[in-house]
Amino acid sequence: MKKKTFDDLYQSHIKDVFRYLLSLCGDYYLAEDLVNETFYRAYLFLDDCREDKCKPWLFKVAYHAYIDFRRKNSRILLKDRTYFDALKETETPEGSYIRQEQLHQISQLIAALPEHQKQAILLYDFHGLHYKEAAEIMQISVGYFKVLLFRARQKVREQRGGMMYFE
Repeated sequence: MKKKTFDDLYQSHIKDVFRYLLSLCGDYYLAEDLVNETFYRAYLFLDDCREDKCKPWLFKVAYHAYIDFRRKNSRILLKDRTYFDALKETETPEGSYIRQEQLHQISQLIAALPEHQKQAILLYDFHGLHYKEAAEIMQISVGYFKVLLFRARQKVREQRGGMMYFE
């Protein structure tokens, strides 16, 4: 099997990494900068990436780039315009509007969660990583990750009146 080149890695994961970082910081331009930083770091340490685990490894690099930025600037960067507002469906205008309102409401609820709970729900429910991969990114045990995910989902359910729309 042919080993992936850096260009292949970049092309196959840039959109996912960008969406993940945009959902963390809520700023389009900052997310672009963090994507650049992520792939710069990935290029430097490409030998650390196992071919079958590139996506989780890139998410871990992206998460650390985001955390480093937050530490450096010491302020919360969540804004009204988030990744979830940018999602558009090609359906009827009414259905699109309803879906957009639901996503906006859920994104606000997730943004209000404690940082670790927010990370857990974003990594697992929105980016499709496995428990172990997401726990490694957050540098916590799988058991604690499951607890964080459960509590995050529970808080979102309570705020939405028991209705949850993760697809």
